[in-house]
Amino acid sequence: MSMTTARGTYTAKLLDGPLEGRTVAASFLDSGDPQGRIVLPANDRGKKYVYRRNGEISEFVDGTGAPGAVDYSYFGPEFE
Repeated sequence: MSMTTARGTYTAKLLDGPLEGRTVAASFLDSGDPQGRIVLPANDRGKKYVYRRNGEISEFVDGTGAPGAVDYSYFGPEFE
């Protein structure tokens, strides 16, 4: 899993949908908060999977209190 650094990355856990059980590295927003929405490519024809933060922080980095892993739920597809 990705470790958090100041405004670095954290692990986004995908809880359901087509990418259920996978994890991806995500960058913190400039405010230091985890992203509210993550968009991941599904294919080369412009389809993308949209995941939204479900409010749960499942892990914290020892000694800093910063999120180390955040849970995301499937919202639906997006097309270009």
